[in-house]
Amino acid sequence: MAEKKTLKVRQTGSPIRRPQDQRATLIGLGLNKIGRVRELEDTPSVRGMIRKVSHMVEVIED
Repeated sequence: MAEKKTLKVRQTGSPIRRPQDQRATLIGLGLNKIGRVRELEDTPSVRGMIRKVSHMVEVIED
């Protein structure tokens, strides 16, 4: 079986004073505190979520 590609995403910004849909996107990514890191499957939907909150997250290269 082929290995699924993953992305490591770290939250770098606070959702305070951000629109509710951006807060919900962070929660959907499994992030809610600055410094949290999640390993997520590399899919178009996850990429879109990252793009929506790109000012509050960073993708970590391994």
